[in-house]
Amino acid sequence: MRTSTGISTWQAARTGLAVVVLALTAACSSGGDKDGQGADGKEPKTATGTLEQLAEQATCKPNIQTDAAELRQANCKTADGAYILTTFSTDRGQREWINEANDYGGVYLVGRKWVASGDKKAITALRGRLGGTVETGTQHQSGGHDGSGGTGEGHEGHEGHKG
Repeated sequence: MRTSTGISTWQAARTGLAVVVLALTAACSSGGDKDGQGADGKEPKTATGTLEQLAEQATCKPNIQTDAAELRQANCKTADGAYILTTFSTDRGQREWINEANDYGGVYLVGRKWVASGDKKAITALRGRLGGTVETGTQHQSGGHDGSGGTGEGHEGHEGHKG
């Protein structure tokens, strides 16, 4: 009897563990909501390409604002909102830009050598088309320190973006 009770307890524990693992797997894979997922409900592959190629994948007609050797930047407007799409010539340049931008707050969708910045709704919808990782900056100042006279123009690479 003792052996069968030990086996039954072991089997029950093993079954319980399997149920917990399956529940956790289902919860993690579903993510709780479908924000930023592709049309098939799966995590989209992160897009790569030029500014124009990324804009095409995002179904945006880019309004080019900056066309420099180190970065290219365009304004985009969709039904989900407006955002700024920026591509970089180097990974280091991108990381430095993101580190500086984080001080201004805002929501950023980050891919390899590109960033999209805008409001949460636009970025969430864009993630469904371009993939990438969402980062949120923390605003440390009360505003108006950039000397723009309140026009919304920030540091280089953030013209017109108010986070």
